[in-house]
Amino acid sequence: MKIRKTELDDLDKVMEIYENARTYMRENGNPHQWGNSYPNVKLIKDDIQEGKSYVALDENQIVGVFYFNIGPDPTYLSIYEGNWIDDSEYGVVHRIASASHKKGVATFCLNWAFEKCGNVRIDTHRDNIIMQNLLAKNGFKKCGIIYLHNKEERIAFQKIRGSSKHI
Repeated sequence: MKIRKTELDDLDKVMEIYENARTYMRENGNPHQWGNSYPNVKLIKDDIQEGKSYVALDENQIVGVFYFNIGPDPTYLSIYEGNWIDDSEYGVVHRIASASHKKGVATFCLNWAFEKCGNVRIDTHRDNIIMQNLLAKNGFKKCGIIYLHNKEERIAFQKIRGSSKHI
């Protein structure tokens, strides 16, 4: 597999992956995180135009998509019921999804982000047990609770290179 920036020509396939991810989440006890329409086309187009959307390719086929940026994220400015492990510059992963037929895509994408920035933050819905387990398996530590701009609660995770800090 390899990672490259998402292009506007990828939009149909990317939106198909997100639709399949929403269906998968609904069928596996997480119907509320993305509802029926998140992320929408405008948001993904904005991510692409800002150069913050990436796709994972396997044999030149898109098998995953995610948002990645290095720098402060407004949703991570305040954390409750815990603390971030480290406040130095960090990378952020949002909107990660993979094609249902391909295993290991999310782990590949998370590892790629971690190679780019050895301090990565991510969050997920309380009902997204599959993602929580994936993050734990990949060395992310639960740090506390954050709130999105719409006031929805998310569990926040962080992974830091070479850190022995624990919360």
